[in-house]
Amino acid sequence: MNESALDGVFRALSDPTRRAMLAQLATGERSIGELAAPFAMSFAAASKHVKVLEGAGLIQRRVQGRSHICRIDPAPLAAADAWLRFYEHFWSSRLDALEDLLSNPDGGSR
Repeated sequence: MNESALDGVFRALSDPTRRAMLAQLATGERSIGELAAPFAMSFAAASKHVKVLEGAGLIQRRVQGRSHICRIDPAPLAAADAWLRFYEHFWSSRLDALEDLLSNPDGGSR
């Protein structure tokens, strides 16, 4: 995944409403109206969120009559996860050092 695409994924995931919409889609396809239902927002506002998710490649949309049906596309999430996992060892070593410090406040190692 190129940098621009990865930027789009993280930008889309930065909004709690879009993360909640993705969570809904993880259990199955939904119309835009169904995605909007748990939130106090108009169909137009929900559609804007869907466009951001779609632009990031996180969802795919198909038209069925007058309804727009959305489904999750996990590939961009996997790419973002792989990017984050690259940095996991940095956090793990720092958290281990913090745990050691908290376990032994006088500065000694376990």
